[in-house]
Amino acid sequence: MKSLRLLMVSGAVAAAFALSACGTGGNPGPGSGDGGGASAGAKRDLSVSVVVHAQPDNAFWRVVKQGALDAGEQYGVDVHVVGDGEGAKQATLIEAELAKQPDGLVVSAANPDALRSALAAAGEADVPFVTINSGAEDSAALGAIGHLGQSEAVAGEGAGRRLAESGATKMLCIIHEAGNIGLEQRCDGAADAFGGEVENLQVDVANPQGIQASVKSKLLADPGFDAVLSLDPAVTTATLAGMDEAGSDAALASFDINSDVLDAIAEGRVLFTVDQQQYLQGYLGVAFLVLYHDNLNTVGGGMPVLTGPAYVTRENVDEIADLVRRGTR
Repeated sequence: MKSLRLLMVSGAVAAAFALSACGTGGNPGPGSGDGGGASAGAKRDLSVSVVVHAQPDNAFWRVVKQGALDAGEQYGVDVHVVGDGEGAKQATLIEAELAKQPDGLVVSAANPDALRSALAAAGEADVPFVTINSGAEDSAALGAIGHLGQSEAVAGEGAGRRLAESGATKMLCIIHEAGNIGLEQRCDGAADAFGGEVENLQVDVANPQGIQASVKSKLLADPGFDAVLSLDPAVTTATLAGMDEAGSDAALASFDINSDVLDAIAEGRVLFTVDQQQYLQGYLGVAFLVLYHDNLNTVGGGMPVLTGPAYVTRENVDEIADLVRRGTR
């Protein structure tokens, strides 16, 4: 299964680069230019709107944004990236982008019910779209031509298994966005593979002080927690502070990457982080729409194209940190 997933992603990348070679003079791919970005292709009369379920310049989503912009430069496509964390507001952004008559949409579908009407309007307007990051199970029903991301359940299982292998027996899983099905799937997957007792803690990603206080309170109330799983790097930073205040030596694992998490891994304070390689979601989201526009290609055969999970540990953190500084991890 792992080799199949790798084949699907590598095949998609190869197809995208082959199209680039035919359509834009054989320009090299991302990271090939002197500045680390994509070399510019001939400008085309194509536009793609990327609408995500968060502010697109936060630590996670700016990497997705960079991938989309690099693909736009590579293929000569005009790319516009917007986002909002509230489902209704994200739907409004989709409708606003549709009014600009783009040639395609890239949409993260963390709250598919909130987006259903707006994406139906995309279908009625014959605007193809790709879902990324969240919403794999709903992607086809929403009308997407494909989905890019990681299986959140599989990623959760991997995290839970690794924490169990560390010797932990009781885990706290921290959910930072209410109604985000992908986060629930991560915790559910972790619980399935962990084998011990698991409890979820709901927090607000926009309130780091509140996260710190909630984690401290939970760990003081029950010192039996010997593993903590955070699903967001900013949440991990706040969680670390709460653990320190509680005097907890629980094993901490994270999802996704920022400089604080990488430093904590290097210092041995975070065991690992799950990396969904979100640059690929932005880059390939745009590339897949170009393939569809030019050659009516779809990728995945009705199944998601997986960009993760990969894992950042103390063994590979220095290499990954170099790529993070470049803005592509």
